[in-house]
Amino acid sequence: MIAPRKIGLFGGTFDPVHLGHIHLAKLAKEAVGLDEVRFLPCQISPHKPGSSPASCEDRCEMLRLATAEFPWVVVDDFELRESGPSYSYLTAEAMVKKFPNDRLFWMMGGDQWDALPGWKRPEHIAALVEFIVLARGETPVPRAGYRLHIVKGEHPASATEIRRAISNGSVLPGWITPAVARWIAENNIYRSP
Repeated sequence: MIAPRKIGLFGGTFDPVHLGHIHLAKLAKEAVGLDEVRFLPCQISPHKPGSSPASCEDRCEMLRLATAEFPWVVVDDFELRESGPSYSYLTAEAMVKKFPNDRLFWMMGGDQWDALPGWKRPEHIAALVEFIVLARGETPVPRAGYRLHIVKGEHPASATEIRRAISNGSVLPGWITPAVARWIAENNIYRSP
């Protein structure tokens, strides 16, 4: 009998993907022994209404560029092919159908773990996946019925600060890979009009 694979599901806007995202993926892979991390860029985040991220195509390409050297990473456009907000419970259901014999782990930062009770159908998500939470200081508080794996680590990168720096024409913080920085410059992403 083949042992189930361990697959990390890493959702977000990735606008842009930065070294903090890569850092979390590496930490989770090592700590839990993940076989694969699937980056799942969302179409429209229900947590960021009114935001207008870079195009789906640009965000996917930046993810591909940022993760090209990691054979264990997959950029999965599942949520980008759906219409409307990207609800995690629907993604979790789809991934369970796609990988019925594998163990699925939902990856998130401590801020999202704290916000999770406000998500749509959090108990349903908890029934489908285990959680990997990056603790940046405070240890995440376990919840009954939620399978929690805590990963400790820090990274200062902020997508908001990266976009702001590019928009202002200031020096870009060293928080993105050179390939992503080139893509942003060549495609004039995040520049103020």
